[in-house]
Amino acid sequence: MQAINWLFRYLFLGIVWVYRYMISPLTPGSCRFTPTCSAYAHQAIVKYGPFKGGWMGLKRIGRCQPWGGHGYDPVP
Repeated sequence: MQAINWLFRYLFLGIVWVYRYMISPLTPGSCRFTPTCSAYAHQAIVKYGPFKGGWMGLKRIGRCQPWGGHGYDPVP
């Protein structure tokens, strides 16, 4: 079980890294939250593990829309 958590943690962190450093610079900045959704997902995965942290990151991305919130929203 420990090896599976390790594998998924680095897989998810790799996906976040690819987005942050390869895809995001090609798009205009329009994040509604601080920290950004990708930074939030990275912090949540590191703090809570790949499954709970990944779910928290996906929920945050779901809130990042015109009718959602905005402002300072740190990882709990």
